[in-house]
Amino acid sequence: MDAVTPDIVSGFVAKWKEAEYQISSINRALQVMRRMLRLAVEWGHSEKAAPRVSLLPGERRRERVLSLTEEAAYLEGTRTIGERLLEDYRRALEGVRAKDRGEQPIKTEDPYLLRDAATILLDCGLRPEECYRLRLEHVRASALHIPYGKTANARRSIPLSKRAEAVLEMRRPAAASDWVFAAPTKSGHIEQSSLRKQHKTACTDVGLAYFPFYTFRHTCLTKWSQHMDPYTLAYFAGHSDFGTTRRYVHPNMESGRLRWNVLAWPRVGTILGTLPKPRTLTKAKQRP
Repeated sequence: MDAVTPDIVSGFVAKWKEAEYQISSINRALQVMRRMLRLAVEWGHSEKAAPRVSLLPGERRRERVLSLTEEAAYLEGTRTIGERLLEDYRRALEGVRAKDRGEQPIKTEDPYLLRDAATILLDCGLRPEECYRLRLEHVRASALHIPYGKTANARRSIPLSKRAEAVLEMRRPAAASDWVFAAPTKSGHIEQSSLRKQHKTACTDVGLAYFPFYTFRHTCLTKWSQHMDPYTLAYFAGHSDFGTTRRYVHPNMESGRLRWNVLAWPRVGTILGTLPKPRTLTKAKQRP
């Protein structure tokens, strides 16, 4: 570790730039390098101070947040995909291959998988991998209990919305394993690739520009930020510092109008006389 000098770090950055890596990818590698160097000093494996490792400017951050209209349209698109899969199976049962040749079509075991996973992501603000690795034992007392994560703060409990709770209750009786979202993968649960094709189809069907699954987390935390204090928001997000949480909150015109209507208009209406003024207390008349 003592052989790592600022010149070596600069050469590493120049090599990755030449290979046309994105700035975000280079910065993630630099963050790992910086952490390794600091731990080497902390654990006594380095005899000199760690060299300064600065992140590159100009990194593109995720700024996309789904509006309420886009969210409803997307979920409707996922429901349509599930119905289409079931309809295709019913048609296959009546087809020539099934009736005349005796070939049974393959039934989709989980036609509404994308809809259910997207609902949990939108209402609970989970990281996608946290959602994929949910077990039935993690759902109890109307809350999700996340027992793992890259930091201690990732281990947390999140109250369930009525919509998310209904989705999980519907999946429990049909669960084929301990996983909430079981799949025929090496891990036994769904992965990012399990939903990619249907997700792209849903975006296309409802006319939305394609977005990564992390957009669901940004959307949820942005909505929560309108009703939660920063400490509660950071806890439910699983963050150890507010700087990280701030990157997930994206105020926009829609949320701004909603808050303005809640906070400002009652007072303005009272001033203009459009709302009834508060009643004032008067002393009761004394009986003679």
